[in-house]
Amino acid sequence: MPPTATIDPAGAVRPGEELDLPAVDAWLKAQVPTLEGTPEVTQYAGGASNWTYRLKYANRDLILRRPPAGTKAKSAHDMAREYTVQHALKPAYPVVPTMVGLCQDPAVLGSDFYVMERIEGLIPRKHLPRGLALDAKQTRALCLNVVSKLVELHAVDSAAVGLTSLGKGPGYPTRQVEGWSARYEKARTWNVARFRYVRDWLKANTPADIATCVIHNDWRFDNVVLAPEEPTRIIGVLDWEMATLGDPLMDLGSALAYWVHADDDFLLRSTRRQPTHLPGMLRREEVVEYYLDQTKLKPANWTFYEVFGLFRLAVIAQQIYYRYHHQQTRNPAFKNFWVLVNYLGWRCHRLIRKGAR
Repeated sequence: MPPTATIDPAGAVRPGEELDLPAVDAWLKAQVPTLEGTPEVTQYAGGASNWTYRLKYANRDLILRRPPAGTKAKSAHDMAREYTVQHALKPAYPVVPTMVGLCQDPAVLGSDFYVMERIEGLIPRKHLPRGLALDAKQTRALCLNVVSKLVELHAVDSAAVGLTSLGKGPGYPTRQVEGWSARYEKARTWNVARFRYVRDWLKANTPADIATCVIHNDWRFDNVVLAPEEPTRIIGVLDWEMATLGDPLMDLGSALAYWVHADDDFLLRSTRRQPTHLPGMLRREEVVEYYLDQTKLKPANWTFYEVFGLFRLAVIAQQIYYRYHHQQTRNPAFKNFWVLVNYLGWRCHRLIRKGAR
């Protein structure tokens, strides 16, 4: 690793989001009696969904994840589920963080939380970490490794790791189309398209499950951790909040919605949040070809999965914009999300027309 490459730092704890450190420290030392001293507590800048803290003890480096204060919908911030998924997966999928403990005693922090070991490494976001430069050959190796790790996840035997109860059984694509369609209706504002044609097309073209396996459901470059000394090698996969049992091609389609090329149009390039624009990165069609070659899956209509991924992203963007539109948040970054939603609808239409030819 170049000496200037930046490992993601944690910063000061945000006002109003402080931990009850004596309570956490006492609980943790009851689980891990070998912990030494009082931890240095910092907080990661992300965490719009769940708050994430670093607890740096003299002899152990840990991460604590908890829901935001005042959270009512436990299903949206289910710490026990997130912990259980990772704990079960770890033996079969070693890049999952090592779990340390789950606390469900409200007397400690007022909510469930869990603690895991910190994985020290590099996280690629919109750009590679500062100071890290990869040539096209190295970038291609990184890209293939990211897709291969998704293939490996989808090959995990869910029964062998005790996760057969994670999902809801057959019909995952149907449930997803219906669920995201209902969420869009609930979040729609006057300035975005109804997506009626796209939703009707998805419903009419929904396939049966091509397979059922553990899926991540938020597969992006900024959820992988790279080895500092070998930054094309993946040593960690993070953010298992939405993991479930489902159709692997739905997972791939959702991942491709975030895949932006250097020669895509301006609006699409403006949405980029991972370094898929770099020379050496596979193009979307190459990702699909590589994945299908590795898994030997044969979809009857790949267009369905790609359109679904874009529609799902449009709903996520609209849910965020809805909060801005109704002044539930004043973050100016969300002001023009309605434009993105309409643009994603246009892309869905274009893909459907292209697939029909």
